[in-house]
Amino acid sequence: MLIQDTSNSLAHTLHLRRQSLAKLIDFPAILWSGSPSPRNFAANTFPFRASSHFIYFAGLSLPNAAIRLAAGELELFMDDPKSGSALWYGETPGREQIAVTIGADRAYPMSELELYLEGAATIPVQDAATWTQQSQLLDRWILPQQPPQGIDLQLAEAIIQLRLVHDEAALSELRKAAAVTVAAHKAGMSAVLKAKTEAEVRGAMEQVIIAHNMTCSYNSIVTIRGEVLHNEHYHHPLRSGDLLLADVGAETQTGWAADVTRTYPVSGKFSSTQCDIYDVVLAAHDACIDKIVPGVEYEDIHLLACTTIAEGLIDLGILQGKAEELVARDVHALFFPHGVGHLLGLDVHDMEDLGDLAGYEEGKQRSSRFGLGYLRLNRPLRPGMLVTIEPGFYQVPFILNNEQVRSEYQDVVNWERLSQFADVRGIRIEDDVLVTTQGHEVLTAALPNTADSVEGLVMGNW
Repeated sequence: MLIQDTSNSLAHTLHLRRQSLAKLIDFPAILWSGSPSPRNFAANTFPFRASSHFIYFAGLSLPNAAIRLAAGELELFMDDPKSGSALWYGETPGREQIAVTIGADRAYPMSELELYLEGAATIPVQDAATWTQQSQLLDRWILPQQPPQGIDLQLAEAIIQLRLVHDEAALSELRKAAAVTVAAHKAGMSAVLKAKTEAEVRGAMEQVIIAHNMTCSYNSIVTIRGEVLHNEHYHHPLRSGDLLLADVGAETQTGWAADVTRTYPVSGKFSSTQCDIYDVVLAAHDACIDKIVPGVEYEDIHLLACTTIAEGLIDLGILQGKAEELVARDVHALFFPHGVGHLLGLDVHDMEDLGDLAGYEEGKQRSSRFGLGYLRLNRPLRPGMLVTIEPGFYQVPFILNNEQVRSEYQDVVNWERLSQFADVRGIRIEDDVLVTTQGHEVLTAALPNTADSVEGLVMGNW
């Protein structure tokens, strides 16, 4: 019998979470953590990160482990470290010690898990070794690419209900991730004048994250090719006149993420055309954040970004017509093709392993429209939800050089005027916004985002 440490804040938080789950389901749930994946040979593995659903209830990123949740209790299944492992990895906590830390009611070797499977629901883990084990033990297919069904669907819906709204322990971690992310971006801005390549700026930013004993919450995007939305190459030289788009976020030791983007001039000074587009994107960013209150539909926030960008491009002579009509025709999506943001929590795109179950309110379906199809979140906002707001402007050759696109929109796009903005490949401005009972709080507000303040940070005058 374990003696639980009731003064342990982690154990207390996990106790409250599983009590909340017990109110939503009346069957046991088993959550696997996952297994380290080898790179080239078995002993050389990629950095391990446990399933976020496991971390939410177990608190620790434990490899090759599982937990059983039933009637508000937690049972831990994992093996003690192998004999001789201390030679390579030092002394590590055993099963009983970890069980006390997380407030488990009982702890067993992994081999005994098969005795506790009856009537249990689960959620698939992404690595093949684990979901194969899940399928074999539960005697049904548990596949990441297959939508959950039956009690697995009920479990997914219950976990979504809990994880959509962050508790105080989660918010504490999310604030830490945000603070380190802000510091990393400031370091990147400070480094760009002396840097010769994107990789040097990336190094300056990730150094800050690593120095705080955190990891990146996703592969960093630090690029002069901002029109490539998820560019993960860092070899381009930095030249005067370039804009550098830096989309970098920190993840705490317990898995909670931040996600921030800033775009700034390599020379320290925006050109007039770059500043014009930057201000259009910032106007959309600010308008969206101003509208975040409980009850507002996130799709309406996205459409506000679309309309604001369309209005700005009309003012610059790039688009012609009325903003609302242009958005109805998806003209804005020529330059702003993605959604305005997403959920943020234990994953940078929180709970997207469940497809649209988490992002989309029951009864809502993803649109087939060009201007709405990439919207990742379509729910009314609730206090405790954390979302990103990240409008952008991009000149994507794949879109803008398409003859069919040019023909369809020739009446509303002034292509000649657009050519005068050739020095703007991509601009995105992104912050992390918490929905509060009264409105909102920008967790990353300490990182300035106006054109003047961004220039000041790059030049060392801020």
